[in-house]
Amino acid sequence: MKTIPIGASSLKTTRLAYGCWRLAGTWVPAEVTPEGMAHGRRAVISAYEAGYTLFDNADIYCNGVAETILGQALRETPGMRERVVIATKCGIRWAGDPQPKSPHRYDFSAEYMVASCEKSLKRIGIETIDLYQLHRPDFLMDPAEIARAFTQLRKAGKVREFGVSNFRPSQVTALQKACPMRLAVNQVEISLARLDCLNDGTLDQCLAENLTPLVWSPLAGGLLGGGWKTGTQDSRRDRLNPLLRVLEEIAGERGVSCTVVALAWLLRHPARLVPIVGSTNPDRIREAVQADEIELSRDEWYRLLLPARGESLP
Repeated sequence: MKTIPIGASSLKTTRLAYGCWRLAGTWVPAEVTPEGMAHGRRAVISAYEAGYTLFDNADIYCNGVAETILGQALRETPGMRERVVIATKCGIRWAGDPQPKSPHRYDFSAEYMVASCEKSLKRIGIETIDLYQLHRPDFLMDPAEIARAFTQLRKAGKVREFGVSNFRPSQVTALQKACPMRLAVNQVEISLARLDCLNDGTLDQCLAENLTPLVWSPLAGGLLGGGWKTGTQDSRRDRLNPLLRVLEEIAGERGVSCTVVALAWLLRHPARLVPIVGSTNPDRIREAVQADEIELSRDEWYRLLLPARGESLP
């Protein structure tokens, strides 16, 4: 796959990234089996062998088990660590952590961020996280406090670059104003089934500020990748039926799958979106790479946008 810079940083990524949130096969650590761990490692190695160079994780994915699986795959694959970008996230705390009455919440306190980073490093088994992201905006976030934590982590050699996830443009602006280093990414949900970022200023800001948009759920949980054919129940299906028909039509014209066309639609945007592929099926991981090989025409792009909007352009 072709590579692009990650924001204004020195890091680079292939145009598709690999997402680790499904690696454990469950969100409950007690349910993870040795077979499940092995399946997760095979998925990571399949993605690496298919050419993916950015691996996105988070401390909450099965309470750290996904990070452990990624670390095991790194150790099993000679030379992999030197060739890939390891990204992970922090800031979400589950109910009951650390006290029984503690609620589900977000926590961008400097103390918690630094401690979370150190735990992620230990689970993955690396000395430095290439890209560290704040997972969801903390309503109590203090940009100056976050900047101090970022500076501490960078000076200690524990993190190379920083980014955010699910931030509104105004929140990115407030944080960037306080940070001495440039933010590299904003990871947000974008797909033909969710167009908010086209209209709320997110992608405009990414273009203006040279932020790389990492895209989670680029296939709308599999719906755009053919999930409607397998009987997947999804409340959005009726609304999206006109889009799904056009998606299948263009896929047939191009001689590729709907997965490839839905990803190529994202890659066509000038903000240089990086869709995160989250399947653990090696065949689907390899199939997605084809999106890097085609460029949709402007007509094809709008043929998909119009039914995705559900209304004509003004």
